[in-house]
Amino acid sequence: MARNFFFIFLFVLGGFLMLTVILMIAKLLRPTKPNPEKDSTYESGEEAAGDAVISFNIRFYIIALIFLLFEVELVFLFPWGTVFGNADLIEETNGNWAWYAITEMFVFIGILALGLVYAWREGHLDWIKSEQIESNFKAEVPLEAYDKINKKYS
Repeated sequence: MARNFFFIFLFVLGGFLMLTVILMIAKLLRPTKPNPEKDSTYESGEEAAGDAVISFNIRFYIIALIFLLFEVELVFLFPWGTVFGNADLIEETNGNWAWYAITEMFVFIGILALGLVYAWREGHLDWIKSEQIESNFKAEVPLEAYDKINKKYS
């Protein structure tokens, strides 16, 4: 078993060495003549306009993460679908493996559904956020005490 991993390690090491050698040869052979035209940002043949650093709405990031989560779920569901689509694979184990696999599949889908419900409840799927409601809770500690603490530790 360790011998097989040794060959895999050698293959990966050889790949990295080959990549390093090719990049080093390319660096030695290429001409380096920088000029303003080469150093400028290429934007479909147009002059770059504006700043490249813009503020990006965090909601796009959250939606993208949820999308990736469910895309990965589909990748994991395809092998189960292939097993249940082939009657010979189910008959070889007298159906025992099928029950285990379908139970595991429902647990997997259930955990992802709980994650979706959590994201929904927390409002991460709402594109237009509702207004924040200020609390009218009256604490027994006076506001001056909070001001003193903030001044002391700031």
